[in-house]
This record gives sequence, C-alpha cells and structure tokens, in this order.
Amino acid sequence: MYKDVNNHIHTTYSFSPYTPAAAVRKAKETGLQAAGIVDHDSISGADEFIAEGKRLGLPTTTGFEMRVYHAHTPIGRRRTNHPDQDDISYLTFHGVPHTRFEAVDSFLRPVRRARGERNRAICARLGLDYERDVLPLSMHEKGGSVTERHILFAKANGDYAELARLKSAFKDYIPAGRDECPDMEKALAFANANGIIATYPYLGDVTKSVTGDKKAQKFEDGYLDELIEILYNMGFRAISYMPSRNTREQLIRLRALCDKYGMLQISGEDINSPSQPFICEAMRDPMFANLNDTTWALIGHEQAATEDINNGFISLDGQLEEKIKYYKNRAKK
Repeated sequence: MYKDVNNHIHTTYSFSPYTPAAAVRKAKETGLQAAGIVDHDSISGADEFIAEGKRLGLPTTTGFEMRVYHAHTPIGRRRTNHPDQDDISYLTFHGVPHTRFEAVDSFLRPVRRARGERNRAICARLGLDYERDVLPLSMHEKGGSVTERHILFAKANGDYAELARLKSAFKDYIPAGRDECPDMEKALAFANANGIIATYPYLGDVTKSVTGDKKAQKFEDGYLDELIEILYNMGFRAISYMPSRNTREQLIRLRALCDKYGMLQISGEDINSPSQPFICEAMRDPMFANLNDTTWALIGHEQAATEDINNGFISLDGQLEEKIKYYKNRAKK
C-alpha cells in the first residue's frame, strides 16, 4: 500500500476550484494518508480544512505561502523562485499552531490589502473591472487572497486551459512593492516567534513546465550551493521541493545540500486546478521515503506547538533525524 501525502493544497481562499472541505474530501477519495492546506497570503481556510479532516479521519497540516523581499540580504537582486522579479522570493510556512491563526491573519492582512491595489492596476491594463470581474471569483470577504491567477481566470472567462496559456505569456505583470512583500528576515522572525516552520521552496531551472504555465527559465541552480548556505546562515532550517517538477540530478544535488546543513526536507505538489492529481507518483520512489516521515513529523509538531509553541520543532534541541523521529512518533500515537 502506498503512503501518499501532499502538504501543499491550495483552496478557494487563494486560487483553486476546491473549498477547504472539498479539498480534504478529494484528498481522502484519491488515497492520501495526510493532506496539508497552503494558501497564498491567507490562513482563513485552515479551520474548515482541519474540521473536515477530523470528520473524515484524515490527518492534516496547515500552512500558508507568501512573497518576501530579499534584495537587501546576501542573496541580493538575484533570481530565486519567483518567475517575474529578481528581488522577491516565495516562502512557505508549515505546521502553523492552531492557536496562532489570528496572529497569522493579522500579519497577512496588510499584505492582502497592498496586493489588492496592485491587482486593480493590472486589471486596468487588461480591461477588467476588479470589483465586478475578479473579486466575485475569490473569498476576499472572508480573509482569502486575490492572486494574478484570479485576474487571468477572469480574462480567460473561467477556462483553466486558457488561464495556463495566459499565465505562461503574461506581459502585463506589475512588480510587487515592499508594502506587499515583507522583508525576508521579518517573515522568518514572525514564523519563529509563533512556532511556525519557515521554508524556502526550491524551484530549480525550468526546461519544460509540468503545469503548462511556466516558461523555460533559469532560477537558483547556477548558485544553489551559495544560496542554501545563505539561507542557513539567515536562520532557515527547512527546504521544500516537488519531486515531479525537477530532474533526479537536480534533486540529488539539493538533497545533498539539505543533508550538509541539517535542513528539514518538506514536499507537496501545489494543487490549483481541477486537472492536477492530488497524488504525486514521483514521491513513491524509495528515494523520497523521507518526505513521508517529514509529513508525519509536521503533524506531530503542529499538535505539540498548538499545545505550547515552545514544544514545537524549531524549539526542540537535538539532531534533525532525532527530531523527525520524535514528532513522527507523537503524531502516530
């Protein structure tokens, strides 16, 4: 029996055809053993996701994704994992203690507000009315975010294939400003103070896009050794990646660097369209068995940190493998 997991499922609180409850039901139907919610700039779907997971007996993890500004850091103005800006990185935040949802929402609220202003400017370029055409496609009134995908979905008249085509050829992007993207170290400090695992998602150089909405482009591979060292020195202790998105050679190199610096490895295939499978068959390769253990460790961490944020993964001393085993065993009890 396969032990499939996915820690990176988007819902209607960012861009997705699935409500949080529907995402859990789909995860259960497709055979996932654990599922995680990760929405852009929003934690507002987490309660519904957790509740449905408990109802169906499916263990869950909670997180969010946001963009941060890094030009002033040792990374400088180099391309990381953001396809449109050299001074911005995506970060994911995993294992959010349930008692910290309100704090996370307060942290993300001004980000959503600033993003809304830029969204209006992009809509003006595309001949769309933001309030009429785009906002009704989102959960903005309930704390959801509105992304470029919402805008392009409106432009595509609700056609996901056309959305992918528009995104791969998007020329009306307006750069995100500092008010929309907190400094990288500020986001990391917020995560640490709230018992959340701040994670750098590796993208890697793209040749052919698996999802059809990314053009061939170079990202971190040209300076990956230096990047991982910089991230470690800044205080990051986790890296995420998606086995189906990269070559084996790319991931062997990345995993070796994670081992060198004792970085937690987290995986999950981001789901934001009805055509994407919830299960990543590439993760069934024995090479990636550690990613299953990590998911259970995230679940155990989330349980412990919800009881007391000082009991979470980032607060516990010890070697990485010992910590993974400890939190995995806690989750399996």
